[in-house]
Amino acid sequence: MEQLAPVDLVVIGGGINGAGIARDAVGRGLSVILCEKDDLAQGTSSRSGKLIHGGLRYLEYYEFRLVREALIEREVLLNAAPHIVWPMRFVLPHSPEQRPAWMVRLGLFLYDHLGGRKKLPGCRNIDLRRDPEGEAIKPAYTRAFEYSDCWVDDARLVVLNALDAQARGARVMTRTAATSARRSGGGWEVEFKSADGRKSQVMAKAMVNAAGPWVEDVIGRVSGVNSARRVRLVKGSHIIVPKFWKGPQAYLFQNHDKRVIFVNPYEGDKALIGTTDIPYEGKAEDVAIEDREIDYLLAAVNRYVKTQLTRTDVVHQFSGVRPLYDDNSDNPSAVTRDYVFEVDGNPPMLSVFGGKITTYRKLAEHALDKLVPFFPAMRPPWTAGTTLPGGAMPNGDFGAFLANLSRKYPWLPQALAHHYARLYGTRTEDLIGKARQLADLGQYFGGELYEREIAFLRQSEWAVTAEDILYRRTKHGLHLSEAERRAVQDFVGA
Repeated sequence: MEQLAPVDLVVIGGGINGAGIARDAVGRGLSVILCEKDDLAQGTSSRSGKLIHGGLRYLEYYEFRLVREALIEREVLLNAAPHIVWPMRFVLPHSPEQRPAWMVRLGLFLYDHLGGRKKLPGCRNIDLRRDPEGEAIKPAYTRAFEYSDCWVDDARLVVLNALDAQARGARVMTRTAATSARRSGGGWEVEFKSADGRKSQVMAKAMVNAAGPWVEDVIGRVSGVNSARRVRLVKGSHIIVPKFWKGPQAYLFQNHDKRVIFVNPYEGDKALIGTTDIPYEGKAEDVAIEDREIDYLLAAVNRYVKTQLTRTDVVHQFSGVRPLYDDNSDNPSAVTRDYVFEVDGNPPMLSVFGGKITTYRKLAEHALDKLVPFFPAMRPPWTAGTTLPGGAMPNGDFGAFLANLSRKYPWLPQALAHHYARLYGTRTEDLIGKARQLADLGQYFGGELYEREIAFLRQSEWAVTAEDILYRRTKHGLHLSEAERRAVQDFVGA
């Protein structure tokens, strides 16, 4: 068994919380190992609704602290990663059967003012009979409210945090499970096993359990520790259909059960529809969408729109398990999206329960604050004003960056330049390297995918399989034919 050099902190879990904590910790001066049993963001963190949002409906459950924190984080992340986070306007048609207009207006007033909004425009009223946003909506709905939130490429947000952690000195071990963790000699003796069977061991002064849906498994089976806290697994499913309206706006529809459904423009010509909220009892890795969830989402959208969607319109679907902190709520939609920490013993194991992608950075700050007593020399929080890899654009101006990129590489087709700029930002030059013409990018696989990008993802972003490349590091898989996807699989396998 390989003996690794001792570290201050082992972080278990390569989702958004684990990657965020590892990045923050190494930047505060700690030596860090981040381990993930599968690919980065393979679980919940690549299967979200892909929004950085305050959580308008959480106001109904009086989650004011969480909403305020999330609203503030929208603009922090917008500045940190303008290539993968951008503003989006949401149109909420008024349905008086669900919520009276005064309640919606009050919620939007709080939404505009709770979080110290600077960049994002405020809410406004829309006349669906006259304004272009009403063109896709049934005439029965005559008024709407429009407000701001942000879009995020969720899986890339995880990768960028892991990349920054690595650049600052952390060791990132993907496809490596923590198989055992025991207190020994004033520290944690942690054993790892990689996908190819290699075993290794490290001594750490502290451990963070950010395993998401598997947090209880790490507490019990891996660490042999008891905890009274529990996670409540709630399944959220999404479907993807062709985009059926004009304009860049998204829609938010209130359903009969008082839940809300997001309908967001996605990948240019598609729409992402979600999410469901269903209690989940099975293994997190086995989660899959059910027929009743597809029917639920289609019915919720069809209630509002002129273009009636059917099952044949669904081009892709995915499901994720949200590991929410169990607050004993009867309604899955009412379960808190806030996060709770448990610090067990000395040497400490900090376990993370709950959380949402919007507040991952604050969660990381608060988690490390809990560990200050064990690391008194730890430096203070630093991530609020620091860009993520690829995000250092003057004034956070993505449009100006894209224009400069196109001038520098005039041979790049505009769609390809936009794709590279969106996914890699200022790292695009590293990807392009010495290429001087399209042919230098290597084999063409269809859509906007060339061999050079595959090589870049494998060399610098821990991508191993075709799925890593086609659906997590990028969304090429949604734009390629089945034959083209097979060609990528054969190429990567070879």
